[in-house]
Amino acid sequence: MKTILLRSVTIIHPLSQFDGKKVDVLIKDGRIAEIADQVNAEEADVMLIDAEGKNLAPGFFDLNANFGEPGYETREDLLSGSLAAAAGGFTGVAVQPATNPPVHSKAEVAYIVNRSRDFLTDIYPVGCISYNREGKDIAELYDMRLAGAVAFSDGTRPVTDSGLMSRALMYAKGFDGLIFSFPEDVSIAGKGKMNEGEMSTYLGMKGIPALAEEVQISRDLYLAEYNDSPIHFSTISSGRSVALIREAKKRGLKVTCDVAAHHLVLTDEELAGFDSNYKVKPPLRTAADVRALLEGLRDGTIDAVVSQHTPHEIEYKEVEFEIASFGIIGLQTVLPALVLARLTAAEIVEKLAIKPRQILNLPVPVFEAGEPANLVLFDMNEEWIFERSSNRSKSANTPFLEQKLQGKVILTANNNQVYTNS
Repeated sequence: MKTILLRSVTIIHPLSQFDGKKVDVLIKDGRIAEIADQVNAEEADVMLIDAEGKNLAPGFFDLNANFGEPGYETREDLLSGSLAAAAGGFTGVAVQPATNPPVHSKAEVAYIVNRSRDFLTDIYPVGCISYNREGKDIAELYDMRLAGAVAFSDGTRPVTDSGLMSRALMYAKGFDGLIFSFPEDVSIAGKGKMNEGEMSTYLGMKGIPALAEEVQISRDLYLAEYNDSPIHFSTISSGRSVALIREAKKRGLKVTCDVAAHHLVLTDEELAGFDSNYKVKPPLRTAADVRALLEGLRDGTIDAVVSQHTPHEIEYKEVEFEIASFGIIGLQTVLPALVLARLTAAEIVEKLAIKPRQILNLPVPVFEAGEPANLVLFDMNEEWIFERSSNRSKSANTPFLEQKLQGKVILTANNNQVYTNS
């Protein structure tokens, strides 16, 4: 890794003594060598970056990304996914277990850990709650935890069996494991393709009511309370979901949740053109839901923002809307989405860098001389076009492609490696 000197950069790190200060930062041999009002670098080969007006923060951490490996490498392998993550400012990613085979034993966990050991972006496997993601038998939770799994989820397959979910919560609590709940009551959601509401009626499309999400959240809150277990809700999308979790937190339940970045800036109005790149699960909701989600972010009800990066080959998306697969890629567009949603730099860092690690009980990078350089340099104001040439994912299923975006990651550093967006 080259020696890098950042001139006049503003540090955004609520746990650092330098938070909010404009300083020079010298990075050498993969570590922070010096932080001061002015740093003099004598090396001839130093990479000098004028960081006036730019922010330096701990590397972002994504709690919800889908990579294809093992089994679906044509969508995304671990290397391409890690490159997309680095381009988006992420130095840590928790990958969902929706692979083939699913991550339901220590063998798959160990494979991902070992395969990604030398990457810039740290890859953390999320193990399955149930064997084969079938919702019938509990998977090898403890063995997976020992092998490196940081949490447990069945991805976008909700655990429909209440007894199984209750036992998983109770079992995981015994070794400080964390269950991720994808909140959807499939008996209510049915075969819906978008949010149930005015737009679904107008388009003649089967809808997924917000009730499907809210009923499942209510059930899992009861189960978590009964077992006195922590629970994390992945990608909530409705205003009522925010209210339910807000009330649960007030009652002292050990509950956290996240929201996908695209749910903060897009609504079901986008589906008027039947563009399958807007087809996600949970579906895009209404403008009122977006306002409630943003309010939940700002008052602390929603703890983190995720990419919900879900790559697909072209044949799964460039088809009729009804049969297209759910999901979009998002690792490189999270920052611009949050800028568009009018979050401040401090709010972005809290929801993308600090809270996600705290949810998983992982250490937050430290900004002190001698500490490893795990950081992201970003500009809230710079505009750029997300072109196919700058897309680091193997897939291109996103409505943001070829769009002008505001908010750019300039540099990402971790594990004695650096990635720069030209």
